[in-house]
Amino acid sequence: MQNNVLILDFGSQYTQLIARRVRELNIYCEIHPYNNLPDNVSDFKAVILSGSPFSVRGEDAPHPDLSEIRGKRPLLAVCYGAQYLAHFSGGEVAPSNTREYGRANLSFVKGGEQFFEDITTGSQVWMSHSDTIKKLPTSAIKLASTGDVENAAYRIENEETYAIQFHPEVYHSTDGKKLLENFLIKIANISPDWTPDSFVDSTVAELKEKVGNDKVVLGLSGGVDSTVAAVLLHKAIGENLHCIFVNNGLLRKNEFSAVLKQYEGMGLNVKGVDASARFLDALAGESDPEGKRKTIGRIFIEVFDDESHKIKDAKWLGQGTIYPDVIESVSVNGPSATIKSHHNVGGLPDFMKLKVVEPLRMLFKDEVRRVGASMGLDPELLGRHPFPGPGLAIRILGDITPEKVSVLQEVDAIFINGLKENGLYDKVWQAGAILLPVQSVGVMGDERTYENCVALRAVESTDGMTADWVNLPYEFLQNTSNAIINRVKGVNRVVYDISSKPPATIEWE
Repeated sequence: MQNNVLILDFGSQYTQLIARRVRELNIYCEIHPYNNLPDNVSDFKAVILSGSPFSVRGEDAPHPDLSEIRGKRPLLAVCYGAQYLAHFSGGEVAPSNTREYGRANLSFVKGGEQFFEDITTGSQVWMSHSDTIKKLPTSAIKLASTGDVENAAYRIENEETYAIQFHPEVYHSTDGKKLLENFLIKIANISPDWTPDSFVDSTVAELKEKVGNDKVVLGLSGGVDSTVAAVLLHKAIGENLHCIFVNNGLLRKNEFSAVLKQYEGMGLNVKGVDASARFLDALAGESDPEGKRKTIGRIFIEVFDDESHKIKDAKWLGQGTIYPDVIESVSVNGPSATIKSHHNVGGLPDFMKLKVVEPLRMLFKDEVRRVGASMGLDPELLGRHPFPGPGLAIRILGDITPEKVSVLQEVDAIFINGLKENGLYDKVWQAGAILLPVQSVGVMGDERTYENCVALRAVESTDGMTADWVNLPYEFLQNTSNAIINRVKGVNRVVYDISSKPPATIEWE
């Protein structure tokens, strides 16, 4: 992989957005913590400093080592980065007297500057900081201001060092992408040649060199990530890739057979293993969400290990890990507090003597789909909604029984098929049904019922890190509710979840 742009993370909530905007320009970039620089800094063609929740005036202010960066390669400092350069290079940073959050407009733009080419006064930018630069650093030239922020942008003379106090990576900064383009393409002279096709070519070549003639075993889930990872590996090593699709008894209705059939025409070497009874037996009586996840993970590894031993001389485990998982595991302050354990991060048990290969570990979810499309994968497969590794186990609140799984499979099938039949499926990022540990009174015919309640969930998102609930048509919800109550024995009430992430997660457990 050619290293083009290094993004140093100071803990900003927007750091991943910077990476996404850079990649939208077809430029490859990597995020690294400010205090854990890569060994090959000299290989990068430009560096971006992210924002931060810290203040440069605080005792706990992050201090990056810029000795191999500043003055040696183009540098763009965003928000905290801009204040850091000012505070420690002869300028002054102080608490802001006015609120500097949200929308603002450029009231001054210095003419003749390549950095602001095709960006004029009046352009909207997005501020998010409590400190402000009162005095520019030594040898700095002011490039832009807003009504409340005098030093909104500056550059350092005789260096390719630029700094801004606003966030170009958020959509509210209307010319943010243009500003990044000016810096990366015009100033840093980086070619925008990182495309899905180039990723496939370079990754296949790397996999051939890394894996050689070794055998790789990969757990397929039927989802986008594992499928695209499998196709990339297949391009590199052909029949030396052995795919295993495990039925954990917690898949959607008829999913085990449907997914196996879907893979038949892809040329992959796939084996289906029905271990549903083994999983359900192990889950009996377990109601704690994390306990369910760990049980499922443990049994999956046991089943997978049993099957991998049947593949003579298998040396590698292929995984569909994607970039957000990687970033989270090496965040500035260490991995975030556990909201839920992730099935692809954390290493392998000692008894699994396999090395790990992760072809997608540097891609975001939408990039995985574009790579899949460039390799000619079925659009229906690429458009498949994300589905949790533990399956329906975390959509059944409380303990798991075969009867509960059967009920939820029927409810889920009605909901998902209804989305497809009404042209709504592709407008939703993820959807599913949740079986609640709640029973309520109902009336069916002349009889009083006391049965289960299910919740329907549909969200729109780009990568699942944030999500908004989808405003599905009332008529669709009405018809879906009627179909579920009339056709699924044991359910007499349907509700729709209108919570966004954050504060709610997409899944209920």
